[in-house]
Amino acid sequence: MHVDLVTVIVEEYDPAIAFFTKVLGFELTEDSPSLTNDGRPKRWVVVRPPGGGTGLLLARADGPRQERAVGDQMAGRVGFFLRVDDFDATYRRMVEHEVRFVREPRTEAYGRIAVFVDIAGNKWDLLGPP
Repeated sequence: MHVDLVTVIVEEYDPAIAFFTKVLGFELTEDSPSLTNDGRPKRWVVVRPPGGGTGLLLARADGPRQERAVGDQMAGRVGFFLRVDDFDATYRRMVEHEVRFVREPRTEAYGRIAVFVDIAGNKWDLLGPP
């Protein structure tokens, strides 16, 4: 058993796809036309880290309630955790792509950590080995 997908509510599909694939290095594994519950067109967009694992369903906000949730899905807390093998290289690449870090890198007993904000405004931990 494993968690297959986690939804991230975004403003628009294409900029979110670009952020997760070009900046974070995820793979676009699905981008298919779909319909909302009431029959309006939408897309089913899934990105995953290289090699598989839990994917992110990038869902465009639909209506005022979901629009308010963009960037605040975890009520200001870090809600997503990206573990990488090469922390320094990943951090440099993200800085080059102008990713906004809200906490600079530091070393803890469990490894290197920095907190960044994704394209939708959600906080993530970037985690690497000690």
